Amino acid sequence: MKLFPKRGYLMFLTGIVIGIIVAAFISSTYYGARTTTTTVELPDYIEITFLYSSEKQGWLEEVTPMFENWFKREYGIDVKVKLIPAGTHETVNLIMHGSIKPTIWSPASSIWIPYLNELWMKAHNEPIADKWYPLVISPVVIAGWSSLVEKYDVKSFTDLYNLAKEGVDFKWGHPDPLLSNGGTMVVLLEFAEAAGKTVDELTIEDLQNKTVQEIVRTIESKAVYYGKSTGFFGSWAVDNGPEVISFFGVYENIVIDKAEKAYKKWNDRIIAVYPEFGTLLSDHPFVILNAEWVSNIEKFVASQYLYFLLQPEIQNLAQKHGFRPVNPAVSLDSEIFSLENGVKSEIETVVFKPPKGEVLEALFKIWEEVKNPGVG
Repeated sequence: MKLFPKRGYLMFLTGIVIGIIVAAFISSTYYGARTTTTTVELPDYIEITFLYSSEKQGWLEEVTPMFENWFKREYGIDVKVKLIPAGTHETVNLIMHGSIKPTIWSPASSIWIPYLNELWMKAHNEPIADKWYPLVISPVVIAGWSSLVEKYDVKSFTDLYNLAKEGVDFKWGHPDPLLSNGGTMVVLLEFAEAAGKTVDELTIEDLQNKTVQEIVRTIESKAVYYGKSTGFFGSWAVDNGPEVISFFGVYENIVIDKAEKAYKKWNDRIIAVYPEFGTLLSDHPFVILNAEWVSNIEKFVASQYLYFLLQPEIQNLAQKHGFRPVNPAVSLDSEIFSLENGVKSEIETVVFKPPKGEVLEALFKIWEEVKNPGVG
């Protein structure tokens, strides 16, 4: 049975939740701000900081100036959204260390929200992320150059393992799981396939199993690079070409976003392989942080930014960058999600549920035992 959420399910879920969450953000922040403005004059300029996973960079850099202009027209206030891209795990570290104090946080997947909350509560006794809403979705895929995918008939991580055992000279890579959600998800999928379990069924004992570790270690022995984020890794792979990297674990949107550049530069297409054993979805949650440095007026601006990013025309622009929309009013663009761009419109594989929190934490420690030690 396939677990991938069909459009009807997403439409139902979105239709119920979108109004509730946006209304809650607006009512709790705007009316709070209005109460204080009886004695405090509204500012002429507001700046908010958005710390987000880097694969969204192209989309957000395109649409954020539109939001800033829209907000000025609507409210007569100049607003600036300071965009800071980074790997998802890196964003957690930046928040915990206080290096960046964002208004909004958007990791690549909501699996990181309980993780950040757990770390934050140890020091502050309350969660920092208590409300969120998905912006776009994208599955994890094995990306590869068309000539090599066809030559070796790669359909799964098991196929990569078998190629490595047979001594085939190929080059593998993915983002560093200690820095990037994409890397974490790829390694989770390697372990799940090696253990013959769904991701949510994985246990710490499975990660410690020597046979399972040998399979993952063998795949990783072909690694040539671990990037700091999925977006940056995709750019690196396309810049360097098929002689440097054969197959790499990224999100589907990276394949679409880089398809044209890859073909023009190397006369070979990158295509997405949806692992036949199963995959994971990145849902890119939008989180307005519950932190002392975030004011009511900043929360209101952030809530309006969320409202703007979910508008049909903005969700359509996200599709140009390879993301699947969450707004039910937006149909999937068959010209973008097409074989010409190296992807499929229908994802014909199982989509796994997220792992248990303790499994995710254990993965970060066990990674040191299975990674290619010669790769930075």
